[in-house]
Amino acid sequence: MSVLIALALGVVIGALLGVLGGGGSILAVPALVYGLGLGIEQAIPMSLIVIAVAAAVGALPKVRAGRVQWRLAGIVAAAGIPATLIGSAIGEHLPQPVLMIGFAVLMVVAGARMLADSASTGTACTVGDSGINWRRCASLSIPVGFLVGLLTGLFGVGGGFVIIPALVLLLGVQMPIAIGTSLLIIVANSAAGVLSHLDGADIDWSITGAFVATAIGASLIAGHYGTRMNTARLTRWFAVLVFAVATYVLLDTIVIR
Repeated sequence: MSVLIALALGVVIGALLGVLGGGGSILAVPALVYGLGLGIEQAIPMSLIVIAVAAAVGALPKVRAGRVQWRLAGIVAAAGIPATLIGSAIGEHLPQPVLMIGFAVLMVVAGARMLADSASTGTACTVGDSGINWRRCASLSIPVGFLVGLLTGLFGVGGGFVIIPALVLLLGVQMPIAIGTSLLIIVANSAAGVLSHLDGADIDWSITGAFVATAIGASLIAGHYGTRMNTARLTRWFAVLVFAVATYVLLDTIVIR
């Protein structure tokens, strides 16, 4: 029964990732905790495995299309990987209610980010014929990478809702390149998070495999047909869903318990 639930949840998360291009992974941990009754210490590494594989699959066409800034991805990931390990170590010493409350707050921030207008770009980095101003770019990208890595280690999220706005608004990276670069950063941070949890984690590989398989399949299908949908409207509704799940997590953690 748990595998069937994991299959269904994978379809939902994968479809959201395919249509919206990111953000759906913010629901992976709540889906595992409330949908399958797992503890958050078990849900986080399983979520990171799903995110790492899904991001890797999503990154392949971006790499082939040349929509990736490898050096920028390397700088952000280099700052993010040790931060992921730090976040994982901190999370191991925090009780589940504290992590769930923190995760709910993170979901509220993610939902607000989805509703914000991100059409404009910053000027710290320039992507194009003139290349990137690495002196200015590195000083901003390192703290961004550290923050994303810390969130990945603590809560088992990919951090795309932070990485993409940071690349576009703070660093001035063009959106198509920001998406591809973000996916590579997510793969690196998530893989580091998985490795940091392997020693003490009780991972149910059958559930994880089912989740991964259907998430990838649904993501590819939804990504193919998602171009016909009103993405802006779907993003708004998804943000509302994120707010609703965050509210439930807070009520369940603070009031019900």
